[in-house]
Amino acid sequence: MSQNPVPSAPRTADDWQIPTALMTDHYELTMLQAALKAGTAHRRSRFELFTRRLPSGRYGVVAGVGRALEGLSRFRFDTPELDFLADTTALDDATLAWLADYEFTGDIVGYAEGEAYFPHSPLLQVESTFAEACILETYLLSIYNYDSAVASAASRMTAVADGRPCAEMGSRRTHEESAVAAARAAAIAGFTATSNLEAGRRYGIPTVGTAAHSFTLLHDSERAAFEAQVAALGADTTLLVDTYDVEQGVRTAVEVAGPALRNVRVDSGDLVIQAHRVRELLDELGNTETGIMVTSDLDEYAIAALRSAPVSSYGVGTRLVTGSGAPTASMVYKLVARQDDDGTWVDVAKASSGKASRGGRKEAARRRDPRGRATAEVIGVNRSAAPDADDRPLLHRFVHAGELAEGWTGPEAVTRAAERHAASLRELPASVGRLQPGDPAIPTIFLED
Repeated sequence: MSQNPVPSAPRTADDWQIPTALMTDHYELTMLQAALKAGTAHRRSRFELFTRRLPSGRYGVVAGVGRALEGLSRFRFDTPELDFLADTTALDDATLAWLADYEFTGDIVGYAEGEAYFPHSPLLQVESTFAEACILETYLLSIYNYDSAVASAASRMTAVADGRPCAEMGSRRTHEESAVAAARAAAIAGFTATSNLEAGRRYGIPTVGTAAHSFTLLHDSERAAFEAQVAALGADTTLLVDTYDVEQGVRTAVEVAGPALRNVRVDSGDLVIQAHRVRELLDELGNTETGIMVTSDLDEYAIAALRSAPVSSYGVGTRLVTGSGAPTASMVYKLVARQDDDGTWVDVAKASSGKASRGGRKEAARRRDPRGRATAEVIGVNRSAAPDADDRPLLHRFVHAGELAEGWTGPEAVTRAAERHAASLRELPASVGRLQPGDPAIPTIFLED
Protein backbone atom coordinates (compact mmCIF):
# COMPACT_ATOMS: atom_id res chain seq x y z
CA MET A 1 0.00 0.00 0.00
CA SER A 2 1.38 3.40 -0.95
CA GLN A 3 2.49 5.47 2.02
CA ASN A 4 3.26 9.14 2.26
CA PRO A 5 6.14 10.00 4.62
CA VAL A 6 5.77 12.43 7.49
CA PRO A 7 6.49 15.92 6.10
CA SER A 8 9.76 17.37 7.39
CA ALA A 9 7.97 20.58 8.35
CA PRO A 10 4.26 19.91 9.13
CA ARG A 11 1.98 22.63 7.86
CA THR A 12 0.52 25.12 10.33
CA ALA A 13 -2.75 26.02 8.60
CA ASP A 14 -5.46 27.70 10.66
CA ASP A 15 -8.51 26.33 8.89
CA TRP A 16 -9.12 23.58 11.47
CA GLN A 17 -8.97 26.00 14.41
CA ILE A 18 -12.63 25.66 15.35
CA PRO A 19 -13.97 27.81 18.24
CA THR A 20 -14.58 25.55 21.23
CA ALA A 21 -16.51 27.65 23.78
CA LEU A 22 -19.94 26.31 22.77
CA MET A 23 -18.75 22.69 22.78
CA THR A 24 -20.27 22.45 26.21
CA ASP A 25 -23.58 21.74 27.94
CA HIS A 26 -26.20 24.36 28.72
CA TYR A 27 -26.11 23.53 32.41
CA GLU A 28 -22.49 24.60 32.71
CA LEU A 29 -23.63 28.16 32.07
CA THR A 30 -26.71 27.99 34.27
CA MET A 31 -24.43 26.85 37.13
CA LEU A 32 -22.12 29.71 36.31
CA GLN A 33 -24.94 32.25 36.47
CA ALA A 34 -26.24 30.89 39.77
CA ALA A 35 -22.74 30.86 41.28
CA LEU A 36 -22.13 34.44 40.15
CA LYS A 37 -25.35 35.52 41.83
CA ALA A 38 -24.45 33.59 45.01
CA GLY A 39 -20.97 35.11 45.19
CA THR A 40 -19.32 31.66 45.07
CA ALA A 41 -18.18 31.62 41.43
CA HIS A 42 -14.76 33.02 42.29
CA ARG A 43 -13.90 30.48 44.99
CA ARG A 44 -10.66 28.69 44.17
CA SER A 45 -11.58 25.12 43.20
CA ARG A 46 -9.98 21.84 42.12
CA PHE A 47 -11.67 19.57 39.63
CA GLU A 48 -10.46 16.07 38.82
CA LEU A 49 -11.01 13.99 35.69
CA PHE A 50 -10.92 10.24 36.31
CA THR A 51 -12.73 6.98 35.66
CA ARG A 52 -14.13 4.51 38.16
CA ARG A 53 -13.70 1.55 35.81
CA LEU A 54 -11.86 0.54 32.66
CA PRO A 55 -13.89 0.44 29.44
CA SER A 56 -12.33 -2.88 28.43
CA GLY A 57 -9.13 -4.83 28.93
CA ARG A 58 -6.67 -4.67 31.81
CA TYR A 59 -5.52 -1.04 31.37
CA GLY A 60 -6.47 2.17 29.62
CA VAL A 61 -4.40 4.60 27.55
CA VAL A 62 -4.61 8.36 28.07
CA ALA A 63 -5.30 10.24 24.85
CA GLY A 64 -6.72 13.63 23.97
CA VAL A 65 -4.36 15.72 26.08
CA GLY A 66 -2.92 17.58 23.10
CA ARG A 67 -6.30 18.15 21.48
CA ALA A 68 -7.76 19.47 24.72
CA LEU A 69 -4.88 21.87 25.24
CA GLU A 70 -4.99 23.02 21.61
CA GLY A 71 -8.66 23.86 22.01
CA LEU A 72 -8.26 25.58 25.36
CA SER A 73 -6.74 28.63 23.67
CA ARG A 74 -9.86 28.81 21.48
CA PHE A 75 -12.28 28.51 24.40
CA ARG A 76 -13.45 32.13 24.09
CA PHE A 77 -16.87 33.76 23.91
CA ASP A 78 -16.66 36.21 21.05
CA THR A 79 -19.49 38.15 19.45
CA PRO A 80 -21.06 35.21 17.51
CA GLU A 81 -21.11 33.00 20.62
CA LEU A 82 -22.45 35.76 22.86
CA ASP A 83 -25.15 36.72 20.36
CA PHE A 84 -26.29 33.10 20.18
CA LEU A 85 -26.43 32.82 23.98
CA ALA A 86 -28.26 36.12 24.32
CA ASP A 87 -30.88 35.04 21.78
CA THR A 88 -31.43 31.44 22.89
CA THR A 89 -30.78 31.19 26.64
CA ALA A 90 -31.92 32.86 29.83
CA LEU A 91 -28.46 34.10 30.75
CA ASP A 92 -28.49 37.55 32.26
CA ASP A 93 -26.34 40.50 31.27
CA ALA A 94 -23.91 39.99 34.13
CA THR A 95 -23.22 36.39 33.07
CA LEU A 96 -22.82 37.36 29.42
CA ALA A 97 -20.41 40.11 30.42
CA TRP A 98 -18.37 37.62 32.46
CA LEU A 99 -18.24 35.23 29.51
CA ALA A 100 -17.12 38.02 27.19
CA ASP A 101 -14.00 38.41 29.33
CA TYR A 102 -13.41 34.68 29.86
CA GLU A 103 -9.87 33.40 29.67
CA PHE A 104 -8.56 30.44 31.62
CA THR A 105 -5.99 31.68 34.13
CA GLY A 106 -5.57 28.59 36.30
CA ASP A 107 -3.34 25.52 36.52
CA ILE A 108 -3.71 22.13 34.87
CA VAL A 109 -1.70 19.01 35.70
CA GLY A 110 -2.24 15.46 34.53
CA TYR A 111 -1.00 12.18 33.13
CA ALA A 112 1.17 12.40 30.05
CA GLU A 113 -0.56 11.48 26.83
CA GLY A 114 0.12 7.84 25.96
CA GLU A 115 0.44 6.82 29.62
CA ALA A 116 -1.38 3.73 30.86
CA TYR A 117 -4.06 4.40 33.45
CA PHE A 118 -6.25 2.47 35.87
CA PRO A 119 -9.46 2.99 37.86
CA HIS A 120 -9.35 6.23 39.88
CA SER A 121 -6.12 7.47 38.30
CA PRO A 122 -6.28 11.31 38.57
CA LEU A 123 -5.80 11.81 34.84
CA LEU A 124 -6.35 15.56 34.88
CA GLN A 125 -6.59 18.11 37.68
CA VAL A 126 -7.82 21.63 36.97
CA GLU A 127 -7.35 24.35 39.58
CA SER A 128 -8.77 27.84 39.16
CA THR A 129 -11.92 29.66 40.15
CA PHE A 130 -15.05 27.53 40.15
CA ALA A 131 -16.38 29.58 37.26
CA GLU A 132 -13.32 29.12 35.05
CA ALA A 133 -13.02 25.38 35.65
CA CYS A 134 -16.70 24.47 35.75
CA ILE A 135 -17.47 25.47 32.18
CA LEU A 136 -14.63 23.29 30.82
CA GLU A 137 -16.24 20.05 32.03
CA THR A 138 -18.07 18.91 28.91
CA TYR A 139 -15.35 20.07 26.55
CA LEU A 140 -12.64 18.14 28.40
CA LEU A 141 -14.73 15.01 28.90
CA SER A 142 -15.86 14.82 25.28
CA ILE A 143 -12.22 14.73 24.16
CA TYR A 144 -10.77 12.50 26.86
CA ASN A 145 -13.61 9.97 26.76
CA TYR A 146 -13.47 9.38 23.01
CA ASP A 147 -9.76 9.67 22.40
CA SER A 148 -8.84 7.46 25.36
CA ALA A 149 -11.38 4.81 24.35
CA VAL A 150 -9.90 4.66 20.84
CA ALA A 151 -6.31 4.69 22.10
CA SER A 152 -7.08 1.91 24.58
CA ALA A 153 -8.59 -0.24 21.83
CA ALA A 154 -5.70 0.58 19.49
CA SER A 155 -3.19 -0.41 22.17
CA ARG A 156 -4.82 -3.81 22.61
CA MET A 157 -4.70 -4.29 18.86
CA THR A 158 -1.05 -3.34 18.40
CA ALA A 159 -0.11 -5.48 21.40
CA VAL A 160 -1.51 -8.65 19.82
CA ALA A 161 -0.22 -7.68 16.35
CA ASP A 162 3.27 -8.66 17.57
CA GLY A 163 5.09 -5.96 15.67
CA ARG A 164 3.16 -6.26 12.42
CA PRO A 165 2.12 -2.78 11.26
CA CYS A 166 -1.45 -1.61 11.84
CA ALA A 167 -3.01 1.15 9.74
CA GLU A 168 -6.07 3.16 10.84
CA MET A 169 -8.82 3.12 8.19
CA GLY A 170 -12.01 4.06 10.03
CA SER A 171 -12.83 7.54 8.75
CA ARG A 172 -15.99 6.41 6.95
CA ARG A 173 -17.41 4.92 10.14
CA THR A 174 -17.49 8.01 12.35
CA HIS A 175 -18.01 11.77 12.43
CA GLU A 176 -15.55 13.69 10.27
CA GLU A 177 -13.82 15.37 13.22
CA SER A 178 -13.92 12.15 15.24
CA ALA A 179 -12.12 10.52 12.33
CA VAL A 180 -9.18 12.89 12.78
CA ALA A 181 -9.22 12.36 16.54
CA ALA A 182 -9.31 8.57 16.11
CA ALA A 183 -6.36 8.59 13.72
CA ARG A 184 -4.39 10.67 16.20
CA ALA A 185 -5.29 8.41 19.13
CA ALA A 186 -4.38 5.30 17.14
CA ALA A 187 -0.98 6.75 16.25
CA ILE A 188 -0.31 7.33 19.94
CA ALA A 189 -1.07 3.67 20.65
CA GLY A 190 1.27 2.28 18.01
CA PHE A 191 -0.57 2.45 14.68
CA THR A 192 1.93 3.30 11.98
CA ALA A 193 -0.31 5.12 9.50
CA THR A 194 -3.79 6.43 8.76
CA SER A 195 -5.93 6.74 5.66
CA ASN A 196 -7.17 10.14 6.89
CA LEU A 197 -5.42 12.98 5.09
CA GLU A 198 -6.52 15.67 7.54
CA ALA A 199 -4.91 13.75 10.39
CA GLY A 200 -1.76 13.59 8.30
CA ARG A 201 -1.84 17.34 7.75
CA ARG A 202 -2.54 18.35 11.34
CA TYR A 203 -0.37 15.87 13.18
CA GLY A 204 2.25 14.60 10.75
CA ILE A 205 0.92 11.03 10.77
CA PRO A 206 1.99 9.02 7.67
CA THR A 207 -0.95 8.44 5.32
CA VAL A 208 -1.64 5.32 3.25
CA GLY A 209 -4.09 4.31 0.55
CA THR A 210 -4.37 2.65 -2.83
CA ALA A 211 -7.69 1.45 -4.29
CA ALA A 212 -11.13 0.12 -3.36
CA HIS A 213 -13.32 -2.51 -5.06
CA SER A 214 -14.99 0.27 -7.05
CA PHE A 215 -11.72 0.88 -8.87
CA THR A 216 -11.62 -2.72 -10.04
CA LEU A 217 -15.29 -2.64 -11.01
CA LEU A 218 -14.74 0.55 -13.00
CA HIS A 219 -12.49 -1.26 -15.45
CA ASP A 220 -13.41 -3.86 -18.05
CA SER A 221 -11.42 -6.51 -16.20
CA GLU A 222 -9.47 -7.06 -13.02
CA ARG A 223 -6.30 -7.17 -15.09
CA ALA A 224 -7.05 -3.78 -16.62
CA ALA A 225 -7.59 -2.32 -13.15
CA PHE A 226 -4.31 -3.73 -11.86
CA GLU A 227 -2.45 -2.50 -14.93
CA ALA A 228 -3.85 0.99 -14.44
CA GLN A 229 -2.87 1.05 -10.76
CA VAL A 230 0.66 -0.23 -11.38
CA ALA A 231 1.10 2.18 -14.27
CA ALA A 232 0.21 5.06 -11.96
CA LEU A 233 1.86 3.95 -8.72
CA GLY A 234 4.48 1.40 -9.69
CA ALA A 235 4.87 -2.12 -8.33
CA ASP A 236 5.48 -0.72 -4.81
CA THR A 237 1.74 -0.73 -4.19
CA THR A 238 -1.01 -2.94 -2.75
CA LEU A 239 -3.41 -4.69 -5.10
CA LEU A 240 -6.86 -5.67 -3.79
CA VAL A 241 -7.32 -9.26 -4.93
CA ASP A 242 -10.75 -10.34 -3.64
CA THR A 243 -13.19 -8.42 -5.84
CA TYR A 244 -13.94 -11.63 -7.74
CA ASP A 245 -11.91 -14.77 -7.06
CA VAL A 246 -8.97 -14.47 -4.64
CA GLU A 247 -6.74 -17.09 -6.27
CA GLN A 248 -7.20 -15.67 -9.74
CA GLY A 249 -6.73 -12.17 -8.32
CA VAL A 250 -3.36 -13.14 -6.87
CA ARG A 251 -2.23 -14.73 -10.12
CA THR A 252 -3.26 -11.67 -12.10
CA ALA A 253 -1.57 -9.33 -9.63
CA VAL A 254 1.72 -11.22 -9.94
CA GLU A 255 1.49 -11.33 -13.72
CA VAL A 256 0.90 -7.56 -13.86
CA ALA A 257 3.28 -6.31 -11.14
CA GLY A 258 5.92 -9.03 -11.03
CA PRO A 259 8.09 -9.99 -8.04
CA ALA A 260 8.45 -6.36 -6.91
CA LEU A 261 4.76 -6.15 -5.91
CA ARG A 262 4.69 -4.80 -2.39
CA ASN A 263 1.41 -6.23 -1.05
CA VAL A 264 -1.83 -7.90 -1.91
CA ARG A 265 -4.87 -7.07 0.20
CA VAL A 266 -7.62 -9.46 1.27
CA ASP A 267 -10.85 -7.96 2.58
CA SER A 268 -13.30 -10.86 2.89
CA GLY A 269 -13.80 -14.49 3.78
CA ASP A 270 -12.03 -16.53 6.45
CA LEU A 271 -8.91 -14.41 6.75
CA VAL A 272 -6.81 -17.11 8.42
CA ILE A 273 -7.47 -19.63 5.68
CA GLN A 274 -7.19 -16.98 3.00
CA ALA A 275 -3.84 -15.72 4.30
CA HIS A 276 -2.29 -19.19 4.31
CA ARG A 277 -3.53 -19.97 0.79
CA VAL A 278 -2.44 -16.59 -0.58
CA ARG A 279 1.02 -17.01 0.97
CA GLU A 280 1.43 -20.43 -0.59
CA LEU A 281 0.33 -19.12 -3.96
CA LEU A 282 2.59 -16.06 -3.84
CA ASP A 283 5.57 -18.24 -2.98
CA GLU A 284 4.73 -20.70 -5.78
CA LEU A 285 4.64 -17.80 -8.22
CA GLY A 286 8.00 -16.49 -7.05
CA ASN A 287 6.70 -13.45 -5.10
CA THR A 288 8.29 -14.46 -1.83
CA GLU A 289 8.77 -10.82 -0.79
CA THR A 290 5.21 -9.70 -1.50
CA GLY A 291 3.32 -9.11 1.73
CA ILE A 292 -0.29 -9.79 2.66
CA MET A 293 -2.45 -7.03 4.14
CA VAL A 294 -5.78 -8.02 5.66
CA THR A 295 -8.77 -5.81 6.42
CA SER A 296 -12.49 -6.48 7.09
CA ASP A 297 -13.86 -5.39 10.51
CA LEU A 298 -10.78 -6.40 12.47
CA ASP A 299 -10.55 -6.02 16.24
CA GLU A 300 -8.04 -7.23 18.82
CA TYR A 301 -9.63 -10.71 18.89
CA ALA A 302 -9.49 -11.11 15.10
CA ILE A 303 -5.91 -9.86 15.04
CA ALA A 304 -4.98 -12.29 17.81
CA ALA A 305 -6.55 -15.12 15.80
CA LEU A 306 -4.30 -14.14 12.87
CA ARG A 307 -1.07 -14.40 14.87
CA SER A 308 -0.14 -17.72 13.30
CA ALA A 309 -1.19 -16.63 9.82
CA PRO A 310 1.40 -15.26 7.34
CA VAL A 311 -0.01 -11.73 7.49
CA SER A 312 2.26 -8.73 6.95
CA SER A 313 0.00 -5.87 8.10
CA TYR A 314 -3.51 -5.00 9.22
CA GLY A 315 -5.97 -2.31 8.19
CA VAL A 316 -8.42 -1.55 11.00
CA GLY A 317 -11.53 0.60 10.71
CA THR A 318 -14.94 0.28 12.33
CA ARG A 319 -13.93 -1.55 15.50
CA LEU A 320 -11.11 0.91 16.15
CA VAL A 321 -13.03 4.17 15.81
CA THR A 322 -15.83 2.78 18.01
CA GLY A 323 -13.46 1.73 20.77
CA SER A 324 -13.85 -1.97 19.95
CA GLY A 325 -17.17 -2.15 21.75
CA ALA A 326 -16.36 0.54 24.33
CA PRO A 327 -16.86 3.91 22.56
CA THR A 328 -16.37 5.86 25.77
CA ALA A 329 -13.85 5.59 28.58
CA SER A 330 -16.56 6.45 31.18
CA MET A 331 -14.53 9.34 32.56
CA VAL A 332 -16.07 11.94 34.86
CA TYR A 333 -15.06 15.43 36.02
CA LYS A 334 -15.75 16.14 39.69
CA LEU A 335 -15.11 18.94 42.14
CA VAL A 336 -12.79 17.48 44.81
CA ALA A 337 -11.76 20.58 46.81
CA ARG A 338 -12.62 24.27 47.09
CA GLN A 339 -11.74 27.22 49.26
CA ASP A 340 -14.00 28.89 51.77
CA ASP A 341 -14.40 32.64 51.72
CA ASP A 342 -11.46 32.91 54.13
CA GLY A 343 -9.19 30.93 51.74
CA THR A 344 -9.23 27.65 53.69
CA TRP A 345 -9.20 24.56 51.47
CA VAL A 346 -12.07 22.11 52.06
CA ASP A 347 -12.12 18.62 50.54
CA VAL A 348 -15.47 17.76 48.95
CA ALA A 349 -16.76 14.53 47.41
CA LYS A 350 -19.86 13.05 45.86
CA ALA A 351 -21.34 10.30 48.04
CA SER A 352 -23.97 8.81 45.71
CA SER A 353 -24.21 5.01 45.75
CA GLY A 354 -22.01 3.52 43.05
CA LYS A 355 -20.79 6.96 41.97
CA ALA A 356 -18.81 8.14 44.96
CA SER A 357 -15.76 10.30 44.41
CA ARG A 358 -12.78 10.96 46.68
CA GLY A 359 -12.04 14.51 47.76
CA GLY A 360 -8.66 16.19 48.03
CA ARG A 361 -5.67 17.12 45.92
CA LYS A 362 -4.13 14.05 44.31
CA GLU A 363 -0.61 13.02 43.44
CA ALA A 364 0.07 9.83 41.52
CA ALA A 365 2.98 7.45 40.98
CA ARG A 366 3.59 4.09 39.34
CA ARG A 367 5.06 1.80 42.00
CA ARG A 368 7.73 -0.48 40.54
CA ASP A 369 9.81 -3.33 41.85
CA PRO A 370 13.65 -3.27 41.65
CA ARG A 371 13.48 -4.69 38.12
CA GLY A 372 11.33 -1.76 36.98
CA ARG A 373 8.12 -3.80 36.73
CA ALA A 374 4.96 -1.93 37.80
CA THR A 375 3.20 -3.36 40.85
CA ALA A 376 0.61 -0.71 41.75
CA GLU A 377 -0.92 2.67 40.93
CA VAL A 378 -0.34 4.78 44.04
CA ILE A 379 -2.55 7.81 44.66
CA GLY A 380 -1.59 10.21 47.42
CA VAL A 381 -4.46 12.28 48.79
CA ASN A 382 -3.13 15.61 50.08
CA ARG A 383 0.29 13.99 50.34
CA SER A 384 3.12 12.56 48.27
CA ALA A 385 2.41 9.41 46.26
CA ALA A 386 6.05 8.43 45.69
CA PRO A 387 7.74 7.65 49.01
CA ASP A 388 9.89 4.87 47.50
CA ALA A 389 12.88 5.39 45.21
CA ASP A 390 11.43 3.03 42.58
CA ASP A 391 8.13 4.96 42.31
CA ARG A 392 7.70 6.91 39.07
CA PRO A 393 5.72 10.19 39.41
CA LEU A 394 2.91 10.43 36.87
CA LEU A 395 1.70 14.03 36.95
CA HIS A 396 3.00 16.70 34.57
CA ARG A 397 2.21 20.41 34.47
CA PHE A 398 0.41 21.39 31.28
CA VAL A 399 -0.77 24.90 32.18
CA HIS A 400 0.47 27.31 34.84
CA ALA A 401 -1.37 30.56 35.53
CA GLY A 402 -3.06 30.23 32.15
CA GLU A 403 0.20 29.72 30.23
CA LEU A 404 0.57 26.51 28.22
CA ALA A 405 3.77 24.53 28.70
CA GLU A 406 5.68 23.62 25.54
CA GLY A 407 5.75 20.18 23.97
CA TRP A 408 2.20 18.99 24.65
CA THR A 409 0.48 20.02 21.39
CA GLY A 410 0.83 19.58 17.63
CA PRO A 411 2.74 16.84 15.78
CA GLU A 412 5.50 16.92 18.39
CA ALA A 413 3.01 15.82 21.04
CA VAL A 414 1.88 12.79 19.01
CA THR A 415 5.45 11.54 18.69
CA ARG A 416 6.09 12.17 22.36
CA ALA A 417 2.87 10.37 23.36
CA ALA A 418 3.68 7.34 21.21
CA GLU A 419 7.05 7.05 22.93
CA ARG A 420 5.42 7.39 26.34
CA HIS A 421 2.87 4.70 25.45
CA ALA A 422 5.55 2.21 24.42
CA ALA A 423 7.62 2.87 27.55
CA SER A 424 4.58 2.66 29.80
CA LEU A 425 3.54 -0.74 28.46
CA ARG A 426 7.04 -2.13 28.82
CA GLU A 427 6.93 -1.66 32.58
CA LEU A 428 3.50 -3.24 33.08
CA PRO A 429 3.12 -6.93 34.01
CA ALA A 430 2.45 -9.53 31.32
CA SER A 431 -1.22 -9.70 32.29
CA VAL A 432 -1.89 -6.53 30.29
CA GLY A 433 -1.87 -8.70 27.17
CA ARG A 434 -4.81 -10.82 28.28
CA LEU A 435 -7.95 -10.19 26.25
CA GLN A 436 -10.25 -12.08 28.60
CA PRO A 437 -12.29 -10.05 31.12
CA GLY A 438 -10.49 -9.63 34.42
CA ASP A 439 -9.10 -7.29 37.02
CA PRO A 440 -6.86 -4.36 36.09
CA ALA A 441 -3.24 -5.33 35.52
CA ILE A 442 -2.17 -3.54 38.72
CA PRO A 443 -4.21 -2.42 41.74
CA THR A 444 -4.86 1.19 42.73
CA ILE A 445 -3.67 2.08 46.24
CA PHE A 446 -4.66 5.26 48.08
CA LEU A 447 -2.35 6.92 50.60
CA GLU A 448 -4.08 9.36 52.92
CA ASP A 449 -2.94 11.42 55.87
